[in-house]
Amino acid sequence: MNLDKFLERQENRRDMNHLIYRVIEREIVGPYPLRVAFDDKTAQVVDFRPVLEGALYAPLQDERVFNQVEIDPEVHTLVWPNGADYDPETLHDWPK
Repeated sequence: MNLDKFLERQENRRDMNHLIYRVIEREIVGPYPLRVAFDDKTAQVVDFRPVLEGALYAPLQDERVFNQVEIDPEVHTLVWPNGADYDPETLHDWPK
């Protein structure tokens, strides 16, 4: 399944049954991959390189900006200083 179809499917699923996951840890493991750990004791390595496009995500192509990723303490997901973020469910179910 390609990434665009996956993200579209995630958006459709969210309307019906939104699972709640919390990001509890993140580790930079390459120029754009992050290891993301969740509160259900699973972890996922997410390569963001293919989705760093558009007004919100294109600035993250700069590795210095990308590496400023943090975990938002309120919503428990990855966030960047420019306002970019990803739903924890999308991160949890990211295609391998």
